[in-house]
Amino acid sequence: MSAPLIWTLVLLALVVAVGLYLSWTAGRLDRLHARIDAARAALDAQLLRRASVAQELATSGVLDPAASIVLYEAAHAARQAEEEHREVAESELSQALRAVFEDSAQVEAVREAPGGDAAAGELTEAVRRVPMARRFHNDAVGAARRLREHRKVRWFRLAGHAPFPLAFEMDDEPPAAVVERAA
Repeated sequence: MSAPLIWTLVLLALVVAVGLYLSWTAGRLDRLHARIDAARAALDAQLLRRASVAQELATSGVLDPAASIVLYEAAHAARQAEEEHREVAESELSQALRAVFEDSAQVEAVREAPGGDAAAGELTEAVRRVPMARRFHNDAVGAARRLREHRKVRWFRLAGHAPFPLAFEMDDEPPAAVVERAA
């Protein structure tokens, strides 16, 4: 075998190895973007569930009128918010939930009503699942961002035309009285 042929084969093997590595990295990035989409869908479902439960409680007649209005308006705004205002609307719903259920007397009033145990249980589950869903989403976003910041991803444009992933930042602290009662 001649030297030029050997160098050609070595160069070809190197190009194939780099191509395989870049292909693997692009596939990994694609899987991360799919994970972000799935986590965002789960987060949206949990936020919708929390807003629905809050609206149900607000219209149930169990809460005092002022608390019902505050809770209903915040839940309605969260459900109707456009994407660019969603984080703020969801944070306001969290604040309304904490304001309405700041003491355990309000939670007890809900539990004493007919079907109240189920409603309070749904509220507890809804306010517990939102932070978890948000954390999963933001973890996926962080992993994709870290990979997209690598030079090889930028230089070879492995992300394609996928938008840069954004974390979902909101106030998701649950009402203390709801969480205490469930614990």
